[in-house]
Amino acid sequence: MESIPQHSLLYVTAENREEAVAIGRELVEERLVACANVLDGMTSIYHWKDAIEQTGEAILLLKTRQELVPRVIDRVQVLHSYDCPCVVELPIKSGNPAFLQWITDETIAAAPPPVA
Repeated sequence: MESIPQHSLLYVTAENREEAVAIGRELVEERLVACANVLDGMTSIYHWKDAIEQTGEAILLLKTRQELVPRVIDRVQVLHSYDCPCVVELPIKSGNPAFLQWITDETIAAAPPPVA
């Protein structure tokens, strides 16, 4: 029987390095993610409003617990400048056990979700 992933990597694109750093820092401070990696200098080519666009962007990689993913997605949508930000979850099937435990330890103190 295959185990259910407990950790996830989120792939996010941002308008630029500054936005990616700001979003990543906020999510780490809130303990919704254990780590944020920013990769600058990506070129994106895509359809948007009946035109083909080509723009420079930054990649933001976020490591978190799977159960926090919906909250991370919600926060990215609030913090992001795009109308429709790219936020894609990639479940982590396996990895260095000590590193995966570190992700858990660093996000365990995430504040509970607000009561609606």
